[in-house]
Amino acid sequence: MQKIKSFEVDHTKISEGIYISRIDNEIVTYDIRMVKPNTPPFLENAGLHTFEHLFATYVRNSKFGKNIIYVGPMGCRTGFYLLERNISPKDVIILVQESAEFIKNYSGSIPGATEKECGNYKEHDLEKAKSYATALLEKLKDWNEQKLIYPK
Repeated sequence: MQKIKSFEVDHTKISEGIYISRIDNEIVTYDIRMVKPNTPPFLENAGLHTFEHLFATYVRNSKFGKNIIYVGPMGCRTGFYLLERNISPKDVIILVQESAEFIKNYSGSIPGATEKECGNYKEHDLEKAKSYATALLEKLKDWNEQKLIYPK
């Protein structure tokens, strides 16, 4: 079998940030790296789960909502993938920053976190999600389009 593209990236050179992972016609996959690969502590499941619910809710309700294909966590628990179409790289950076700001300041019930709506509705941690968002905002404060390329 062919090796998939995400396994061809040198994970020893990636740090926290946003990277263009791949481009498939009009669909762009962004790697939103919140933890340096292979450097614990990794994102804890409850906080990661809450971050996912809030992140997906925010981006799908943004002005770019119709262009969002998918938002989901990486199995290695170091970040998220964001798949979109027809959004400029600059706007993706801003959208991720705005999403993290939304999560950092969020209060109230977690969207989609009832037994009827979620397959693991009891495993959420809003405070941990907020801490992940705060750390991500710090890493992305000076992020720009030139930084979207994986380091070599």
